[in-house]
Amino acid sequence: MAKKTENRTADKPAGRPSSKPANRTAAPAANKTEKVKKYRKPLNLNIGMVIFAGIFVYVVVCVVIYFQTSHIVRYQVQEGSLATNNIYHGVAIREENVVYTTSTGYVNYYAREGERVAKNDLVYVVDETGRLNEELEGLNMGENSLSERELAEFRNEIVNFVHGFDTYNFEKTYDFKYSLKNTVLKLANVSMLQSISDLNSTTGTNIINYSNAPSSGIVAYWVDGLEELTPQDVTADLLEEKDYEKKQFISNSLVAAGDPAYKLTTSENWSLVIPVEAERGAELLEEDYVKVRFLKNQYESWGKVNLLTNADGNTYLQLTFNNSMVSFISDRFLDVELIVEDETGLKIPVSSIVQKEFFLIPEEFVIPGGNNGGESVMRQCYLEDGTISSEVLEIDVYNFDEENREYYVDSSILDVGDTLYKQDGQETYSVSKRATLIGVYNMNKGYADFKQISILYKNDEYAIVRPNTKYGLSVYDYIVLNADSVSDDQFINQ
Repeated sequence: MAKKTENRTADKPAGRPSSKPANRTAAPAANKTEKVKKYRKPLNLNIGMVIFAGIFVYVVVCVVIYFQTSHIVRYQVQEGSLATNNIYHGVAIREENVVYTTSTGYVNYYAREGERVAKNDLVYVVDETGRLNEELEGLNMGENSLSERELAEFRNEIVNFVHGFDTYNFEKTYDFKYSLKNTVLKLANVSMLQSISDLNSTTGTNIINYSNAPSSGIVAYWVDGLEELTPQDVTADLLEEKDYEKKQFISNSLVAAGDPAYKLTTSENWSLVIPVEAERGAELLEEDYVKVRFLKNQYESWGKVNLLTNADGNTYLQLTFNNSMVSFISDRFLDVELIVEDETGLKIPVSSIVQKEFFLIPEEFVIPGGNNGGESVMRQCYLEDGTISSEVLEIDVYNFDEENREYYVDSSILDVGDTLYKQDGQETYSVSKRATLIGVYNMNKGYADFKQISILYKNDEYAIVRPNTKYGLSVYDYIVLNADSVSDDQFINQ
């Protein structure tokens, strides 16, 4: 065996270096990349964090439920009235005839505006030369030439202007100026006529032309093109006064033949047309006459009511008067207040009002005074063996129609086709007739209990209902503010 080993050794090529060094230690793995892992801190749960998370989830769920459910808000019924806006802007309509000049020259008015003149009374004169104005300027009226009555006319003019003054409508100040000037000229009429007579005698010719009234009436020294306006012609654009223009006539102004000089109002009957809502107008129409306060001078009068629907589709109220026309002869547009009695009763929100359907049961088929003091009916029923019998059923009554002698009965108690008996006879009635009532949901008993109401008046927000009705509301009752948020007989957590 040793011999064989030696021979194997001898077979190796001589002098060939070994592929591995004889005495070299093993080299470590060359440049191995080491992975650095981040240390994860362990989650330390404690009881405080668990409780906080639970509360947070609960709050989120409550918020979601709150916004997904309807909320029932109660309202306490109080006595009250509705303050309605009864101020209106209207246009005055009168029987007006415009009178035109027949000669050219300087006009001087003799009659005062608002004065009644008879037929053929002198209204104005036309001076062809202008010399009359020079004579009038030279007149000395004296300090004590005005009587108490004449001073009262001035005071009346000033008071009317003060009450009707509006800074946003300053042009009316000029109307006041011209009216006051005409009043002064009226007070100088005697001197003016004397000057005219002296002037004609000096010149030897009649250079002053007299103009007399063609008919009796009230004199006004202005025109606006609306002298032939009728109540049916009134529109919303007209009342806005956007294109309205009033021409005032003043003394000593130059006129040509054919120019308008003044106008006569021939009747004391006149109208004021104001815009109203159709429902409001129908209510006022039932009154026939309405008391009106004119804001210009606080004068009050009664106007006969007529309702109009004009070409623009709007509703207008025509108030006709047979007095006070002279007080507003210089005005085309007036602001007035309608003095109507405010309805007083139980004040409830409009959002509380709901309609509900009921069965109508004749009075003779309702038995008064049940076990709980209410009403009941005798209804046909069938026994287990199929025989016909009757049963007494308590009902909830919500109203009684005095005219037709019928009760309004809750439709959830009876069914269509139920047969009712009279208490003292065999006559029957088949349940079928229905009607609706307007009411609110009362929540005094902890559930939505329908109560019938009788509305006296309402606007967009509140309604006034009749108090102290048998099946209605009482003051301090609690009702559902929004009727859409509950259903009939729904339990309510207060």
